[in-house]
Amino acid sequence: MHVVIFDDIKTQDFYPLTHTRSLGDLRCGILKLRQRLQHCFDAADSMVVIDPGLQDVYRLRHPDWKINHNPEGPKLYLNSRIKVEADTLAKVKALPAESMLHNEDGIIAINTTRDLQFGMDTFSGLKSISCEIALYNNPAALIHDSARLIKLDFDNIFYEADNYFETEPGVTVLHPYNIWIAEGVSFAPNVVLDASEGPIVIDEGVKVMANSVITGPAYIGKNSVIKIGAKIYGGVSIGPVCKIGGEVEGSIFQAYSNKQHDGFLGHAFVGEWVNLGADTNNSDLKNTYKNVKTYNYPAQAQIDSGTRFMGCILGDHVKTGINCSLNTGLVVGTGSNIYGGQLFSSFVPDFSWGEANQLSSYRFEEFCNTASIVKARRGLGLSKQDIELLKHIHGE
Repeated sequence: MHVVIFDDIKTQDFYPLTHTRSLGDLRCGILKLRQRLQHCFDAADSMVVIDPGLQDVYRLRHPDWKINHNPEGPKLYLNSRIKVEADTLAKVKALPAESMLHNEDGIIAINTTRDLQFGMDTFSGLKSISCEIALYNNPAALIHDSARLIKLDFDNIFYEADNYFETEPGVTVLHPYNIWIAEGVSFAPNVVLDASEGPIVIDEGVKVMANSVITGPAYIGKNSVIKIGAKIYGGVSIGPVCKIGGEVEGSIFQAYSNKQHDGFLGHAFVGEWVNLGADTNNSDLKNTYKNVKTYNYPAQAQIDSGTRFMGCILGDHVKTGINCSLNTGLVVGTGSNIYGGQLFSSFVPDFSWGEANQLSSYRFEEFCNTASIVKARRGLGLSKQDIELLKHIHGE
């Protein structure tokens, strides 16, 4: 049976993170949402249904994927927002042929031989089965489920009974059987790895500098650097090629983003190609201890995040200057460059430039010049397809 992972209309609730990527490519735990579903359903091929506006970029990045394509034969369509739990997997795998599993929030899975055209009325004739399977509704839900999924991914993918991390000279390790270290990882003296509260996975080519402390559950992605004296608390998932320093708690980094300096980042979701200036800090708890509100693009208003602990959401290519202060629930749109000593609150629109009380539009040509320089430093380029997608987000 073919497994097809689809993004639904709720993708817009995850803007600005899904401006530039499929919802299934959001990181949560060690893996991305799509990767976890592929692993759980033993799907070797990448078959995805995504926003048509992302097609050109994805076909360039992933020429071997089947994108917005209906394969012949039996197909299991899976919503990329599925919250993976044991009961959920069992119900989806037991779904009868020509049936649709759903809840009040949307379609969860479809088992069919038909060629479905999402967005059109093509579901008539399918047996409708209602259930209480959970779907992620916003970035806050991902942030707060990441620690659980780090543990799940470790148990299902990384744990080996005979895997034992041999302590290197000068490195303190607590609960070594709860730690997985890949090839090519280097540790400087006085590093502490504390897996007593959850697993720690450090992927290939990571460099952990002196006096850093990493507490589990935590994942450090390939070729990332943990800077001198960094304090990485539980629930942190860092994608590949990131540089992380200061104090980080309960946060997710997609890839290619830097928080090299001192400053606190808590319960935040950081896109790609983000750079946080020295002493950038975010608040993740209100003084009133009430739930934090975050900006929602479809509603064009702040909505309840459903949690007391919520930091910031930073879209791709966001840059902050030194000493930036980011309030609880702040959403900074794609391509924004912000600076100054005033508190940034609520929402910074896409491609904004300036201080909190004086934002202007970031000129697209200047943005592209900077983005090209940044990507070139990692041996990558800004493709024609990238430019067209970003230009659309900019509104040109």
